[in-house]
Amino acid sequence: MKIAESELILNTDGSIYHLNLLPEDISDTIIVVGDPNRVASVSNYFDKIEIKKSKREFITHTGILEGKRITVISTGIGIDNIDIVLNELDALVNIDFKEREIKKDLTSLDIIRIGTSGSIQPEIDVDEILVSEFAVGFDGLLHFYNSKQVQYPDIENALVKHTQWFSHKPRPYVVKFNEDLGAKLISNNVHIGFTATNVGFYGPQSRQLRLEVEDKFLNEKLASFNFRGKKITNLEMETAAIYGLANLLGHKAVSMNCILANRPNGTFSKDPKKGVQKLIEYTLRKIIS
Repeated sequence: MKIAESELILNTDGSIYHLNLLPEDISDTIIVVGDPNRVASVSNYFDKIEIKKSKREFITHTGILEGKRITVISTGIGIDNIDIVLNELDALVNIDFKEREIKKDLTSLDIIRIGTSGSIQPEIDVDEILVSEFAVGFDGLLHFYNSKQVQYPDIENALVKHTQWFSHKPRPYVVKFNEDLGAKLISNNVHIGFTATNVGFYGPQSRQLRLEVEDKFLNEKLASFNFRGKKITNLEMETAAIYGLANLLGHKAVSMNCILANRPNGTFSKDPKKGVQKLIEYTLRKIIS
């Protein structure tokens, strides 16, 4: 069945609408970064850059590093952009644009987020690396999809009860990284974490400037949550959406976090750029090893 022009939107050159990419422009290994300026920080390590394209906040570089083809793409901040990027990356490899039909043989991408985050556990210090094993989304995105099969309701129910979750907020959903891809990126030099994905940077992460938050103890409740030894470790704004959509679409996803802030200790990295660069180098070494 053909997909309507209103649903699969293509540019005049045949590229996918938001990302401005053609199927041949990307590799099967995708690094996603929030900050558009971080794309070049990754691709500077490539031996050769084959493709540079951009539209809005979505900048893409595809190149070769030690014989491996890698694509790095900026998503901008937040889960709304993740919904665009994940669906359009999947369309690039799994939909025939000419026929407007889903391909019979589907491709699975490796999708690795390189991003920044704030710890809510005092022992996870700034400038350290954390790999998100689980993620809980407070954004509600996954509830717009038929997604129960990739969620962990036992953890969700326990978290709702523990935090006395406000009924007017979206119900939390819990998802997991791909274990095979995760095994390639984990080492003794990183933390294994349970990441909370928030819909904003200030109130949703319990930052209070001039506006009063609904639950000023939410971060403390999240930090004290423990489900069979698993504690929520850090806050950011994309991971749960990446995991949820990747799992539904049949892709492998892992989120790599550079801890820039430690919320209980009130500390922030003295050199955020250096910490992010350390994470980029670590991740690239793991990808090509």
